[in-house]
Amino acid sequence: MTDIERESMEFDVVIVGAGPAGLAAAIRLKQLDPDLSVVVLEKGGEVGAHIVSGAVVDPIAVDRLLPGWREEEDHPFKTPVTDDQFLFLGHSGALRLPNFLMPPLMSNHGNFVVSLGNVCRWLAGHAEALGVEIYPGFAGAELVYNEEGAVTGVITGDMGVERSGEEGPSFTPGMALMGKYVLVGEGARGSLAKKLIARYGLDKNCEPAKFGIGLKEVWQIDPTKHKAGLVQHSFGWPLDGRTGGGSFLYHLEGGLVSVGFVVHLNYKNPYLSPFEEFQRFKDHPAVRAVFEGGKRISYGARAITEGGYQSVPRLVFPGGALIGCSAGFVNVPRIKGSHNAMLSGMQAAETVVAALAQGRTNDELTAYEEGWRQSDIGRDLERVRNVKPLWSRFGTLLGIGLGGLDMWTNQLFGFSFFGTLGHGKPDYAALEPAEKHKRIHYPKPDGKVTFDRLSSVFLSSTNHEENQPVHLQVRDMELQKRSEYEVFAGPSTRYCPAGVYEWVDKDGNGLTGGPLSPEKGADVSHHAADARFVINAQNCVHCKTCDIKDPNQNINWVPPQGGEGPVYANM
Repeated sequence: MTDIERESMEFDVVIVGAGPAGLAAAIRLKQLDPDLSVVVLEKGGEVGAHIVSGAVVDPIAVDRLLPGWREEEDHPFKTPVTDDQFLFLGHSGALRLPNFLMPPLMSNHGNFVVSLGNVCRWLAGHAEALGVEIYPGFAGAELVYNEEGAVTGVITGDMGVERSGEEGPSFTPGMALMGKYVLVGEGARGSLAKKLIARYGLDKNCEPAKFGIGLKEVWQIDPTKHKAGLVQHSFGWPLDGRTGGGSFLYHLEGGLVSVGFVVHLNYKNPYLSPFEEFQRFKDHPAVRAVFEGGKRISYGARAITEGGYQSVPRLVFPGGALIGCSAGFVNVPRIKGSHNAMLSGMQAAETVVAALAQGRTNDELTAYEEGWRQSDIGRDLERVRNVKPLWSRFGTLLGIGLGGLDMWTNQLFGFSFFGTLGHGKPDYAALEPAEKHKRIHYPKPDGKVTFDRLSSVFLSSTNHEENQPVHLQVRDMELQKRSEYEVFAGPSTRYCPAGVYEWVDKDGNGLTGGPLSPEKGADVSHHAADARFVINAQNCVHCKTCDIKDPNQNINWVPPQGGEGPVYANM
């Protein structure tokens, strides 16, 4: 790929990803030095097209970056939080937890219910007004290194490559965007960040990265049921006590409600389907009534970083730095990461400007690495560092109880009885063989409140040109059949929220894998020889779950042609 003759453009700073981190970095760079040339690459067809988040935003970073934003007429922070609720769900009932039991940092008052995609569009306007160049529809596909091994630029993806891998009649090579520093803010499990972490061993002194999958819908509901500013979080049903996760339900302006469900990706049962658990959640008596008579207007899904304080890798490498969710700055119990993403982008930008003022280029931004743990980001994450490990070790009820106690001791006394706990296994290694678990029989969707995958993907406006190389790369197809299908019962058909993966027989009929067929209860081992793995890459919503959860790490997600994928509205 790098042997192709390419057009090259020179910048002071190249930023990959027009999310909160990348745009905050770009704005801060131009605020500090208006003469800097700054470019932001965005793989979505427009800024915000691939952004999925709850979202309730802590305005700490926006206040620092754009202190006069409240006087602007077009800002997206229209709905302040007015009511904060925490629920524990049983099979048919709900118990509201008293707010006074919750640690102060869990309070959402002073925060705003938003569409994070719209926040990014607004930030992009500010960046462009300062002279930042934003290139939507251009994915960062490869990195450029100099002879010393430092990153010196980013290559955008080639266009017009055919499914065979050959150059088609409309082939256009990607550009090489060269920079004195490169900031990578692709979000959770970014493809370039993954390469950088591996190449420079950035994760060798930290705990394994941890993730969840977040699924989200936006609804227009009955106005009589709408309560602008209501923020509701829940845990418990439909997940069992050993599977981590929970829900959010946020009332925005204009009669809109964001509803989402998060499943921690360290779950053990290969028969579990996060998408189906989300549908079951909406069918709960305490939830379903909100949506009856309403209309679902958007759907999306995205991996979420959950490792927190102890899983953050080394942030700097020769020539640049990781920012935002590429670094893993989500505060899990708060279900918030955009404020830390923006703060990290700003900190990295300040370090870059200082380095350039000293005449430095393409070296390590050590001040950024050394400073983040003493910053607001570090303080935010350190206080909650044991919540996820306690939940994983002790299950939902005891784990959350201990996590709450730990947050209180951190809040009141500045220490933890637990020290700093480790996470243990990476998420893919937590999955257990199918023979250890029972199948989960999920109810059929009713098409009113609960839905199937394909109708959901349709709402995401996902599109990929079919005659291009499949961007979901299976390294060893025989291993996929021997292990993912025969041992783990084909979990890819369930953990994927978009219906990308199928196991089929020689006649194209769907197979379920594992020792038993749920339809007939008969041994299906004779199907194994004929089992074929089908990848419907055109359905992919770029959530990255397959790259994280495949039990053999045999699936590699790479960017498709620029601009393709979902086109999210109000997400």
